[in-house]
Amino acid sequence: MSPWWPRWHLGGVCLLLETDKGPLLVDTGLGLHDYENPSTLVRFYIADTGIHMDAEQAAVRQIIRFGWKPEDVHHIVMTHLHFDHAGGLPDFPGSQIHVYSPEYAAMCKPRGLVERMAYNKPDFDHDVHWVLHNKVDTRWFEFDAIRLDFEPEMYLIPLPGHTRGHCGVAIRDGSGWLFHAADALPTNAEFDLLPSWIYKLVIGPHVPRLKAFADSHPEVRILAGHMWMEWFEKNGRTRTKIPSGDLNDTRTRSKSQ
Repeated sequence: MSPWWPRWHLGGVCLLLETDKGPLLVDTGLGLHDYENPSTLVRFYIADTGIHMDAEQAAVRQIIRFGWKPEDVHHIVMTHLHFDHAGGLPDFPGSQIHVYSPEYAAMCKPRGLVERMAYNKPDFDHDVHWVLHNKVDTRWFEFDAIRLDFEPEMYLIPLPGHTRGHCGVAIRDGSGWLFHAADALPTNAEFDLLPSWIYKLVIGPHVPRLKAFADSHPEVRILAGHMWMEWFEKNGRTRTKIPSGDLNDTRTRSKSQ
């Protein structure tokens, strides 16, 4: 995205993971239908945020370039169901879609204008195979967590605020951890990018807690839902070994939307 203001150039983050159940996506970004036949809602955001209309950026096209087929992806874990994170779901019609139950409820019965303006009905018009997670059953560091049945070790971390059921996803990445905090974090995981009251209004109340966590756990690599395009240019378009300090390795590939 390249909005008129502020003049930022951003990409939305999806992760492609190699797991014991095959390749797994965390979020999908926009889908082919958003590029080829955008809904009224998506057209509004194209005008408002300067979304680049390049269908080659769709996750389904990118995983093909990585050497997989769409039908190889049997599982998609969602941080939340906003159109810029869930638009690609129709491109993977055979996948099981893992989501926190309060987020599914918000999508099905949105409350007020803000929620209605965020969920795009065409993203869910196909026969979606939902896998709903509603029971916090463990802790990950100091966060409530839901263990997902995959290897490498993986957790949903409820972080409501940006949406009712927004979650981060924590993934054991080799000998360490990758924490994809999605839209609970400011752009590029830069905690001081904007005033704190804006964060609380737009992305929820967790920024101070996440900042304290980042300060006390520098060994955990933290990723936001939207990063500067320079980050993708450095990290996002290869399957080669990337140093751990660059938020990626051979088992975690990032893709911009």
